[in-house]
Amino acid sequence: MRFVFCFILLASLSGQSVFAQQLLSPATPTDSTGTAGSVPAHRLGTWLKRPVVWHTAVPVGLIGLGYLSRNENVLDEAKEMMREETTENFPRFHTSLDDYSRHLPIVVAYGLYAGGMKGERGVVPFTIIYGLSHALSTGVVSQLKSTSHTKRPDNAQDFSSFPSAHTAEAFMTATLLYEQFGRTRPWLAVGGYTIATATGAMRMLNNRHWVTDVLAGASIGALSAEAVWRLYPAVARLLPGRVGQKLLLVPTYAPGGAVGFALAVKNI
Repeated sequence: MRFVFCFILLASLSGQSVFAQQLLSPATPTDSTGTAGSVPAHRLGTWLKRPVVWHTAVPVGLIGLGYLSRNENVLDEAKEMMREETTENFPRFHTSLDDYSRHLPIVVAYGLYAGGMKGERGVVPFTIIYGLSHALSTGVVSQLKSTSHTKRPDNAQDFSSFPSAHTAEAFMTATLLYEQFGRTRPWLAVGGYTIATATGAMRMLNNRHWVTDVLAGASIGALSAEAVWRLYPAVARLLPGRVGQKLLLVPTYAPGGAVGFALAVKNI
């Protein structure tokens, strides 16, 4: 039941992101019958060809196929076969680089801010979007790990394989980097998604995940970032006008040298 909830959550958020764009665009004209917002039957095919439909349907489909592969079926056989091919061709591969590469796109984004590059949105809204995207992606991944109960390829006693949290984080940060800086700078978009893809590949080469885990993780991360990115402007408009002026981005420091940011509200 929790799996169904996670599925509906991602699909509905992605759909509502389109609705949010419509809210911020000019009013929809009425059709010939005078009914606002109706879609003529002959335009249904055109609507189905819209990129946003496929950008949502394909990732959600990959998540569903990955979930089904936990049982003994043709999908399970395919992922087993791919794992055998991977371990045969890279028997001694091992790296911990994937623990760090998943965060690299967001580090690049803040580095560009520090260097004076202007993005689509300010640093405070971007930080809020990053926090919400991370929370959504992590929440969905955690629920699916608990629900699917899929064993890892390298440890039959560990049932937290599906989906890949590392890959979800990597594609979530890569998508935010693309939305913030990559639309007008293709090299940044290519770089971010290359890092994310490499992270997923390393999870497989390290024998920590099945290919279905990686594909589902990438889908969850990208969908989470896209949903929050597109919904944020509509939600921000509902906030009191001076709330944004009271927000502060405060650097934080933790024992061991960790550095981060916290969002604070000025009491004025």
